[in-house]
Amino acid sequence: MKALGIDIGGSALKGAPVDTATGQLLAERLRIATPEALSPLAMGRAIEELRVHFKWRGPIGVGFPGVIQGPRILTSANLHPKFIGLDATKVFSAATGCRVALINDAAAAAQAEMKFGAGRGFMGKALLLTLGTGVGSAIAYQGTVMPMELGHLPWKGKSIEKHVAASVREEKNLSWEEWGRRLCDYVATLENIIWPELIIVGGGVSAKHAKFFRYVKPRARMVPARFLNQAGIVGAALATE
Repeated sequence: MKALGIDIGGSALKGAPVDTATGQLLAERLRIATPEALSPLAMGRAIEELRVHFKWRGPIGVGFPGVIQGPRILTSANLHPKFIGLDATKVFSAATGCRVALINDAAAAAQAEMKFGAGRGFMGKALLLTLGTGVGSAIAYQGTVMPMELGHLPWKGKSIEKHVAASVREEKNLSWEEWGRRLCDYVATLENIIWPELIIVGGGVSAKHAKFFRYVKPRARMVPARFLNQAGIVGAALATE
């Protein structure tokens, strides 16, 4: 009923022990900044640093921003290219001495929000977006979560996340209105493809949703993630069940 949840992002990894029966963090989360892309072995050492900090000996769930198939990572758009094709559970288990479960980071956030958060009890079609260094995405239908890669839809020869990620707003010094209108166009495109009934927005920027929600005009009801930037930690822990 308890697991260490770790959320790997493009600029940091964050973790905390989680009560998987309630979704509550059992200690204050620890954040380790990664200003440079860590190799798989270096990432394993960072995960071990989190484990040691919490004196953890049980299962560990890891959310990774890429396509996950079983124990392997197939894409790594915003992290080290050596992750591609890697059996990450083997590497991270060797680094920590613990059983490790691997899940896509946006799918992890969606699991947390659908079980305990903004999507709890919702049985329609929900779209979850995590806005950070890139754009993570997942769909939930009747409570079942499916990871997606909607941040990599092509736009002017690049992935759309290079236009609408929260990191782009900071890098280009966009106003909340400018960035919000970009996000509005992106969400409108997704709505025409998916037709969700609920849109949940997570990632670090979700804590500031009042600054940009006003510029996004979706058909569906749009809400911030209840767990904000902690959804990935909770969902990663749930992956160990």
